[in-house]
Amino acid sequence: MPRARPAEPSTETDGPARTVLTGFVPDRLTPVPIHHQLATHLQQAIASGDLAPGTLLPSEPTLVEMLGVSRPTIRRAMQRLVDTALVVRRRGIGTRVLPPRVSRSIELASLHEDLERAGLHPTTQVLDLGLTPATDRVADLLEVRPASPVLRIVRLRLADDVPIALMTNHLPEELAPITSTEIETTSLYRLLRAKAVNPHIANQTVGARRATPEEADTLQEPSSALLTVDQVTYDDRGRAIEVGHHLYAASRYQLHSALLRT
Repeated sequence: MPRARPAEPSTETDGPARTVLTGFVPDRLTPVPIHHQLATHLQQAIASGDLAPGTLLPSEPTLVEMLGVSRPTIRRAMQRLVDTALVVRRRGIGTRVLPPRVSRSIELASLHEDLERAGLHPTTQVLDLGLTPATDRVADLLEVRPASPVLRIVRLRLADDVPIALMTNHLPEELAPITSTEIETTSLYRLLRAKAVNPHIANQTVGARRATPEEADTLQEPSSALLTVDQVTYDDRGRAIEVGHHLYAASRYQLHSALLRT
């Protein structure tokens, strides 16, 4: 599978990071712990964009010297940012600011449309597109004969040029042709609706696993953790129209659902 072109994040530590950190003055008279004050200061800087995605923060010894606080205090503040998926820590590399996490409600909508509603700019790289023999599993779910031709689409979805999801979809042959240009410029569900095929309901299974080295490289996922979503979509006539297997970068994506007691 072709590799995605790496994004070009900031790697400054003496510029924005140093400016933000030297602006932190711990309040030793308040009951709020200093590690909490520091974590909040950095959270606000990340939210405002003063610390851009990809910014590499100074090392613990450097922060101790800059801020005049203890190393355990620095460590606790950074761990809080790790726990809230704002930064990632890698041995031998350091602590780096992560891109913002996309939060998506569990509903029948395309990721492309969800990203647009969230105010992000979705783009797509088509990695593979064409007819292929259906595997036994895909044939069973699409209710076609095993090894019969189905349309296979593999694409990398990005939000503001940051990889979010690696998506593989299989569709019945009669829904072809779909071109790379169409896939790159709009959502799959919009393309289906343009063919008078209306996605109506889906069965979805959500899981998690570690990425393979190739998947982690394609998604640029530093933690190697993936959220997996397997889905079968049906149209308003009850016909299976899509089998999807989607891999999401766990540090930049989360699913949201509301639960109702009945």
